[in-house]
Amino acid sequence: MPHRFGCGRTWESTVHTISRFPILAAALATALAGVAAPASAATPPLVDVRVVRHFDPAAGQRPENLTTEAGGAVDLTMSFAHRIDRLAPDGRQTVLATLPAPPDGTHAPLTGRAFVGGIVRLPDGTLYVLYSAGTDDLTGLWRIPPGGSPSRVAAMPATAVPNGLALHQGFLYASDSALGALWRIPLAGRTAAVWKRAPELAAAPGHFGANGLKVHGNAVWITNMDRGTLLSIPIGCHGAPGPVHTVATGLGTVDDFAFTGDADDVLVADNQGDRVELVRSDGSHTVALTAADGLRNPTSVTRRGDTVYVADAAYFTGTDPNLLAARIPRRP
Repeated sequence: MPHRFGCGRTWESTVHTISRFPILAAALATALAGVAAPASAATPPLVDVRVVRHFDPAAGQRPENLTTEAGGAVDLTMSFAHRIDRLAPDGRQTVLATLPAPPDGTHAPLTGRAFVGGIVRLPDGTLYVLYSAGTDDLTGLWRIPPGGSPSRVAAMPATAVPNGLALHQGFLYASDSALGALWRIPLAGRTAAVWKRAPELAAAPGHFGANGLKVHGNAVWITNMDRGTLLSIPIGCHGAPGPVHTVATGLGTVDDFAFTGDADDVLVADNQGDRVELVRSDGSHTVALTAADGLRNPTSVTRRGDTVYVADAAYFTGTDPNLLAARIPRRP
């Protein structure tokens, strides 16, 4: 995928220009040879794995997505309970907000029932979450101010399943697992618009397509759960989307993911496979965590410093939804 230095200028075009000047080209080649990463530079497996919290599925505690706070707390969306919980560093768990339930008998797409997905936290404590409720009056982006009540700030159609969520330069980007699309919503506005629709984001009928979403390196990165792929889409001039680039394949029922902080290396959650895999920038991938580490259908991965958190919803195992933590060992 071309790496943009600015509007209309790519790494490839820059190299072409430099190559016209032999002395500069030779200097560039020498510099690149000096900084080339050795094979051992890839992020090592996760260590010091522990269960932070066991949740009660009978009480609707199935964590779908999560974000961290500066003080060490973790905020989690509890999918079918359509609520947001906070887990404090001392282990106290409180309910921050509960979204209104749709009328009895409402059938939400893909899940069959109301489902709260991605979450983003602003520095001032404001939370944004995505809600698939199966109704036009509830589905969309919701805002939860610190200590306040939730309110919907951008509508999406009842046929949508908004899932992954990320903030970048004043816009929220959301994946749509049902419609095979990505939405973009101004943080200060109230209108959600389809930003990108492509076959690579779609799925077979009744399956989840575009799922986990992050913004990294001025590109939107997305997983497709049905296809087992990790994708990226450059954010071009004036915010326009570029072409879809396939980063990795063969990732199973891939859900959410997080960057490790080592270049483009990513930790992805394979939901039904009970695995977290490390995906490197060349598309290769290796297993980092398994059910033996406590995984129970992992849905979400996030990183704060060297600590990685994994939310396990136990959608298919039916037992022990939990929150895991592990550490990324850093090279000397």
